[in-house]
This record gives sequence, C-alpha cells and structure tokens, in this order.
Amino acid sequence: MNGKSQGNLKSRRAGRTLLLIALLAGALALPFLVSNYRVFQFNMVLVYAIVLLGLNILTGYNGQISLGHGAFYAIGAYVAAILMDHFGWPYWATLPVAGTVCFVFGFLFGLPALRLRGHYLALATFALAVAMPQMLRYKHVEQWTGGVQGIVIVKPDAPFGLKVTPDQWLYLFTLAVLVVMFVIGWNLLRGRVGRALVAIRDHPVAAEAMGVHIALYKTLAFGISALFTGVAGALGAIVVQFVAPESFTPGLSINFLVGIVIGGVASISGAFYGALFIQFVPNFADQISKAAPWAIYGVFLLAFVYLMPTGVAGFVRLAWMRMRSVQRRKSPDLQHRSM
Repeated sequence: MNGKSQGNLKSRRAGRTLLLIALLAGALALPFLVSNYRVFQFNMVLVYAIVLLGLNILTGYNGQISLGHGAFYAIGAYVAAILMDHFGWPYWATLPVAGTVCFVFGFLFGLPALRLRGHYLALATFALAVAMPQMLRYKHVEQWTGGVQGIVIVKPDAPFGLKVTPDQWLYLFTLAVLVVMFVIGWNLLRGRVGRALVAIRDHPVAAEAMGVHIALYKTLAFGISALFTGVAGALGAIVVQFVAPESFTPGLSINFLVGIVIGGVASISGAFYGALFIQFVPNFADQISKAAPWAIYGVFLLAFVYLMPTGVAGFVRLAWMRMRSVQRRKSPDLQHRSM
C-alpha cells in the first residue's frame, strides 16, 4: 500500500470517528431538547435497535430466518419484571440475567432448529411467537407472571442526585447499554465468529470443508441473537413500566423482521434505521388516516422496499459512494484548471 492510499485510509477512518462522535453527542443532547413523550419514543428506538442487531446476527449474517424473536423479547421483559417486582432487584442488575436466560433458551431452541431451514425454520420460530402469550397466561405460572393482569414496574429515579427526569435518565441509561451491545456486536461480527457465520450462510459445504463447526455456530447464533433480544426486552419492560401477555403478540416478531429488511439485512447501522421505521412510521400512518392506518403503513412499506431494495443502510452507503465518486472526478478537473 503506497503513501497516498494509506493517507486516504487514515482520512476515512478519521472521518468515520468524527461522525460517530457527532452522532453520539447529538444522541446525548436529544432528551434535553424534546418533550418527555418524544424521549419515550426515542428510548424505544434504542431498545428496538438492540433487538434488530441481535436478529440481524441470526438472519442477516447467518441466514436463519426467525419469526419468533418477540418470544425472546417477552422472556427478557418478564425476567426483569419478576426480579424487580417479586425480589426487589435493581433495574440495572436484571439486564445480564435476562440476557443469560434468553441465551440459554435461544441455544436450546437452536438445537432442534438445526434440522430446519428456510420457510420451515420461519414457521417453527413463528409457532414460538404464537405460543408465548398463552404460556404467560398459564395458570401454574400466574403467581409469577401476573396472568392477564401483567406486572407493573416502578420507574427508577436518576441516581447520584442527577438533575434529570426519570425519562431522561432511562434514555441515557438505555443509550449506554446500546453502545456496549453494539461494540460487542461489531467486534463479534468483524472477528472469527462473524466470518464463520457469513461462510455458513453463503457456502455451508465449503465452510464445513474448511473446518467450521456448522452445528455449533448455528446454535451459537441463535443463542447470541436471543441474548441481545433478551437484554432489549428487559430494557423495554423498564421503559414501558408494564408487561402483559397482550404486549407480545406474533405481530411484534413480524415487526422485528420488517425492521431488519427496511434497515438493511447484514448491516449493523441498519438496526438504527429499522428501529426508527417500526417506531415512527405506524404513528405517522395513524396521523395521516385514522380510518385506515395499516393501509398507509403498507404503502410506506412497499415504497421503502421498492425504492431501497438493499435497505436504508444500503441506500445511504450507495449515495455516499456516488458522492465521493463525483468529488474524485471534480478534483482532477480543478487541479488541471489551476495549473
């Protein structure tokens, strides 16, 4: 690599670092610039972004389609609610427990899923999403789950006497968790595990010939994906302050899959775009038409899929590459004119 290429690489890395710092600074300032309701909405965007990153690890990077991640989200939410309501745990201590429990459930569910692929796997995971609300209402677990009444969670106050509202503090806390989870996910996908997952997705026979343990990595993908979703479910329960079986319908799992398709399959940044879509577009559609909000939502969905077939992340990446290409074309012309 010559000096010019190294300089370009360093400048690109510096630009990305500055962009990330600017985005993080904007995210930190956001809860102090909008109303409490908007803070709640953006808080849910952060929660959904963690879910979509976890689902993308499984579906985007490993090629296993899941329509059941709403069930893992429910498990994480109920673990946090039960620990806080029945045992008095602090809200922050419930997150690793929720993630661990969901990792175990996801890993165990991934074992029988090894024999399924494609639409058969999608149907099997969808069955899990359909069964979850009924399981939460089962009479022998009502004493823990609250049955149809659910569990009410007390919103935590800001610690250390910080002069922020509970909603602002929860947003900042969720943002900190999101940064940690995304750093973990980025390092995971850019390392050996990520390369193995992509190899299994694209060329399973070649991956196995190269010594990749396909069964282990596919079940690990399920477990890790469920772990991310469980942490997000715990955060979602704390933010909403309530869990009930009706909050975790099969439609929630479908929304998650819609989120990764709209945001960009096999894209880390696509989790943010997908989370913004599933949080704000239904509300926007409802504001446009109270009579037929889902019809408006369908129009938006079709428009995004048609105009951005590689997702919002792919569209942004393509637009950025074209802009840089135009700049490179103009630079020689400007240099030639100045000579």
